[in-house]
Amino acid sequence: MATFLSVFKKDIRSEIRTRYSISAILLFILTSCSIIGFGIAGSKLDSNISSALLWVIMFFTSMIGLSKSFVSEEERGTFLLLKLYSSSSAVYFGKLLFNIVLCVIINFFSSILFLFFINQNEIQSLPIFWLSVILGSIAIGSASTIISAIISKANVKNAIFPVLSFPVMLPIIITGLDATRLSYSTNEISEAIAIFVQILAFTIAIISISYVLFSLVWNE
Repeated sequence: MATFLSVFKKDIRSEIRTRYSISAILLFILTSCSIIGFGIAGSKLDSNISSALLWVIMFFTSMIGLSKSFVSEEERGTFLLLKLYSSSSAVYFGKLLFNIVLCVIINFFSSILFLFFINQNEIQSLPIFWLSVILGSIAIGSASTIISAIISKANVKNAIFPVLSFPVMLPIIITGLDATRLSYSTNEISEAIAIFVQILAFTIAIISISYVLFSLVWNE
């Protein structure tokens, strides 16, 4: 547990010190939301299109920020040092927690700007809306961790990451879209329970599979 938390704290300190990923992510969110907002000015969007735009922004924002968790270790030359002093399980759960926290934060910020610049429809249930964003972000962060580890030694890391991530995250995007659309049509959170259970089940499954496979990826 101590090693796991040390890996998590190391990534936080590294991100705060460099601020490269955070700056790039925030600039992308602000730019994409502003362009879409100006582009649809005067047009009326229904809830389906609004939900799709939100999840497009969330997906590509995550692709920019979450690929660095293992890639940065290769770029800085700290991969072998981390491998020497930490077990594979501690590294995995430390990186997993960092990716989940980062993904929740950036997608929360994306959603705030989405509501400010783009959204034109009244949300009937804010709890359903925010739960879809938070649970979807947790699932995206969970899936991106093992993918980032797999592509960390590739020559074209940034190009491969979205390509490998999309098929894995497609179930998250589909169920997240359903939950977000539901937030526009009902204020009964009980109607979204089944969708949230699907997202949680996928998250638990991907974490379990990643934990089993990570030692192979880490040691090879």
